[in-house]
Amino acid sequence: MSATAAAPHRPPGGRSLFITGLGVGQVISWGTLYYSFPLIAQAMGVELGWSKAELYGAATLGLALAGLVAYPVGAAIDAGHGRLIMTGGSVLAGLLFMLWSQADSMALFYLAVAGIGAMQAATLYDPAFAVVARRVGPLQARGGITALTLWGGFASTVFIPLVQLLLDAVGWRDTLMILGAINILVAAVVNFAVIDPRADAPIAPPRTATEAPATSAIAEVMRQPAFWALAIAFTAYAVTFSGFTFHAYPLLIERGFDTHTVVSAIAIIGPAQVTGRIALWVLAPRAPMRVVGALAVAVFPVAFLALEFMPPDFVWVALFGMVFGAVNGITTIVRGLVVPEMLTRRAYGAVNGALAVPATIARALAPVGMAMLWTLTGSYDAVLTAIILASLVVAAGFWSAVFLTRDTAAS
Repeated sequence: MSATAAAPHRPPGGRSLFITGLGVGQVISWGTLYYSFPLIAQAMGVELGWSKAELYGAATLGLALAGLVAYPVGAAIDAGHGRLIMTGGSVLAGLLFMLWSQADSMALFYLAVAGIGAMQAATLYDPAFAVVARRVGPLQARGGITALTLWGGFASTVFIPLVQLLLDAVGWRDTLMILGAINILVAAVVNFAVIDPRADAPIAPPRTATEAPATSAIAEVMRQPAFWALAIAFTAYAVTFSGFTFHAYPLLIERGFDTHTVVSAIAIIGPAQVTGRIALWVLAPRAPMRVVGALAVAVFPVAFLALEFMPPDFVWVALFGMVFGAVNGITTIVRGLVVPEMLTRRAYGAVNGALAVPATIARALAPVGMAMLWTLTGSYDAVLTAIILASLVVAAGFWSAVFLTRDTAAS
């Protein structure tokens, strides 16, 4: 009995069946729910004559819905419902892809795509991180979370060419049917198979007889100034990353880089993210996340300031892509691990979900806001300035959280 009780507390290795299954699910979920949209939207726009504003409005609505459901999803995983959440999320996403394939009206399209966006809150990193924390305990989740980010880093590499191949071969409607089947027959199956609530670590009892663990933890955490400092930092990070990612191509073209250089530089970002995560895993496996995060967030404003002044040469923009990608990869891990280190060891999913609410909504609105700023000024100079300012807020917010939790770190 004692061996059985201790087993859930052993951190799963990066090659364990648990992490491998979740990793496969992450590749599929990121590849289909996130990376496939621009390619399919392009094909839809050509066939149906819908504008980019109409098409991308559905994606923005979906991301906003994902932010709204992030907290209840995290709380449900804390309560031991991770298998239901992630399996059900993959099944619903698959059905919504199939519904999307039948779209001839804007209403049906918005219903399907907004629903798929909401399912991101049940299938991508945040719920997967919460499932790992629920299995082994938040303090033991580092190895599993790092391994999952390595799996997820290959999603675009696998699915962008796959989706394009399908679009060329069978068209966008059948492509959506195939993506739906992959979610139901593969992602949902592996999530159900490897997430076993019976193997989860025991839930810490509430502090009072009347308080649920998630409720009391959230109430306690939201009284901490460090929580709000981190919320500001991660929301500004979402603005920085999403705003730049969606506008990187036209921004760099406007600054004098040729098309081939821009495409090559953007292609570097994905592999650089994986490289940054591997470097952290190998070189600093036990480094405190407060230290890693404090160093990582300092790089963002420096990198974007360098972009402001660098000449239009491939070497420089490629270096920027490598640095930006690597720091983003590391920040993803920091984002998954700061809750138990800097805020609380209770109700990981609920607290992480609460932090994700403003960040996810900001991620949805940033591309539109940057586009409006470009329209008002007629130049990407103002957009880059806004990104630099947002990156400074990221650094200031995270450093403030580190300062506010210095006593916790000392103890």
